[in-house]
Amino acid sequence: MPSTLIKIRRACSPEQETQLIEAVQAALVEGFKIPAEDRCVRLIAYEPHRFIHPPRLSRPERYTLVTVTAFSGRTIEAKRRLYRAIVDRLGELDVPADHVKIILNEVERENWGLRGGQPGSEIDLGFKVDV
Repeated sequence: MPSTLIKIRRACSPEQETQLIEAVQAALVEGFKIPAEDRCVRLIAYEPHRFIHPPRLSRPERYTLVTVTAFSGRTIEAKRRLYRAIVDRLGELDVPADHVKIILNEVERENWGLRGGQPGSEIDLGFKVDV
């Protein structure tokens, strides 16, 4: 049940934006083993002057920041799978691997209000978090 935000430094067509969102969604399914229908991925495209980047980048317009907020409890192996899947899938869309930064924010389930305002710790999610 991650909530994910992609930030980029360029304007894209609606089709390209959808491809980026779907690539990250697929990586979440692959890496964290969430159900495919569990979808909460957003994208913000900044004007380049509003989003600085590391100076070493060869193609700064491709700098991409992915922030995933998810329930805590996943293994380091699941995190590695997620990071690799995000980089690989964005690479298929011409984003160089060293131009991707991923930040994982882990939140205890009790700190998520879901399904009508219930704590996430009191809900059967229908999938495992400790993968």
